[in-house]
Amino acid sequence: MAERSASAAIVGVAESDEIGNVPGKSALQLHAEAAFNALEDAGLSKADVDGLFTAGYSTYDTGEYLGISPRYTDSTSVGGSSFVIHVGHAAAAIAAGRCEVALITHGQAGRSARAPVVRDAGLPIAQYESPYGIIGQPIAYSMAASRYMHRYGEDRTRQALAEIAVATRKWAVLNPKAMMREPLSFDDYHDSRWISYPFHLLDCCIVTDAGAAVVVTSAERARSLPKEPVWVLGAAEHHDHAGISQMGDLTLTPAHVTGPAALAEAGVTHDDIDLAMIYDSFTYTVLVTLESLGYCGPGEGPDFVADQRTAPGGDFPMNTSGGGLSYTHPGMYGIFLVVEAVRQLRGEAGARQVEDVRLSLVNGTGGSLSSTGTIVLGVG
Repeated sequence: MAERSASAAIVGVAESDEIGNVPGKSALQLHAEAAFNALEDAGLSKADVDGLFTAGYSTYDTGEYLGISPRYTDSTSVGGSSFVIHVGHAAAAIAAGRCEVALITHGQAGRSARAPVVRDAGLPIAQYESPYGIIGQPIAYSMAASRYMHRYGEDRTRQALAEIAVATRKWAVLNPKAMMREPLSFDDYHDSRWISYPFHLLDCCIVTDAGAAVVVTSAERARSLPKEPVWVLGAAEHHDHAGISQMGDLTLTPAHVTGPAALAEAGVTHDDIDLAMIYDSFTYTVLVTLESLGYCGPGEGPDFVADQRTAPGGDFPMNTSGGGLSYTHPGMYGIFLVVEAVRQLRGEAGARQVEDVRLSLVNGTGGSLSSTGTIVLGVG
C-alpha cells in the first residue's frame, strides 16, 4: 500500500559522529558529519545530491561547506518543525521533477556555543513581549501550560507532565546515543528544581551539540538502493502566530490543522499508526500536541498518557529515542524525530525496537507553539 501511494521515499538517516557535549566541533561540522553518514546509509554520495534543504544556516553556506551545488534549494526556517516540513517539500520537489536526491541537514552546537538570543528590535516580540519578561521558550511554554492547568485542572495536568517525562526517559535508557540514561522516577521528577512555573527542570528539554540528516529520493531511485525505502505518504504544514501573546488558544497548536491533513493525504486514521514521534521541547508540548492532532479530545490528554501508556511495553509507543527531553535537543529538534521513525520502520532500533511498526506519524513544533509540520511515513 505504502509504495503504491508515494512518489518519494526516505532512504538514508544518520546523526553526526558525536552528539551530546561536543565542544570541539562547529555547527557546520555537525551538519557535514551527519550529511555524509546519511548518504552512506543510503548507499549514495554527495555527487548524487541535487536538492539541498536546511534551516538556521542558509543552504548556500551548507552547500559550500559540503561541496554540493544543488539545482533545488530550500531554507524554510520555522523553528524545530522546519525539518519535518522539509521532508514534505522534498517529496513535492521530487514529484515535480525539480530534483531527484534531496539531502536535508541540520547541525547545532547548542550546548557548547551558547550565545544571547539576538532579536530584531523592530519585531513585535521584541517590543511587546521581551520588555515584560517573556524572554525564551521556557517562559512562553510555561505560560501556555499554566492556561491548560487553569482550564483542565492543576493536579491532573501535573501528573500528565510527570508521566511524559518518566516514560520518555525509559526509552532513553535503551538508547546508547541518549545523553540522559539514568532511570528517572516520579519522585525525581517532582523533586527537580523549578525553572518557570509550572515547569520543573525535568519538564524541559536538554541542551546538546548534535547534527542529523535525512536523504529523500524518487520512488524509482529508492527501489535500486540497498535498504528498504520508507515512503512519504502524507505531509502538511501550518503556522498561525510568532509571539506567544498572539496565540489564539494556548491549549491548541497548529497540529490541529496539520495532523488531520497529513493523515487524510496518507489515507489512514489515528488507529492505523503504530508509532508516534511527537516534538518534546517540553512535556507540555507533547500533551497539547496529542490533543491537537486528534488522538484525544481537549482536556483528555492526562487520561490518554496515564499509567505509563507511552513507555516501553505500553500500548501507545511514543518518542522511542528518548526524545528532546532525554536523548538530544541542540535547539531545533525535528529532524531527530524523522531519524528515529525511519529506524523503527526499518527495524533498526535495537533494544528499543517496537514490534510490527508499519506506519509512523511524525509531528514537529517550532517557535512558541507557532508552527507545526506533520508527516506520515510507512513501509511495505
